[in-house]
Amino acid sequence: MQIKFPFDSSSPISGEATIKINKSIADVFAFIGDRFYENYPKWAPEVVELEPLDGDKLFVGAKTKQVRADQGALVESVFEITDYQPVVNLTFKGIDEPYKHEYVLQAIDESDSTELTFRFELSEIEVFMRPFQKLIRASIEEGAENTVENIKNLMLA
Repeated sequence: MQIKFPFDSSSPISGEATIKINKSIADVFAFIGDRFYENYPKWAPEVVELEPLDGDKLFVGAKTKQVRADQGALVESVFEITDYQPVVNLTFKGIDEPYKHEYVLQAIDESDSTELTFRFELSEIEVFMRPFQKLIRASIEEGAENTVENIKNLMLA
């Protein structure tokens, strides 16, 4: 007998937020991509330790270890850069944890402003967490909003 659950266990849970930043696309990417190791813990204050494992430059395949404070516990994970296109995109994916971060930049026509979109995806969750998908999605969406707001505020400070 097959048991049917009222939630989807196969589809990822994701959230996205977009914001306009009154800086050039080159400036925004320099902040996010070129100075990633310096600035990531600033816009993601839950990151308490960040260690590049393949040198200080970002490139597809570069790995980084991070330690995050998550609800009072320290959680360590390693992620890998999966897409790196200067001034357009930076994507990394967890190696030992099922997450993906994506930063997509687009110049806004005839202005020196940039549209920044941040996407976070949790590709799988534990069975016991599946009934809480709506809460997890809401938390991810709130985190995405906080991420773009933090980046904008830091760049304009």
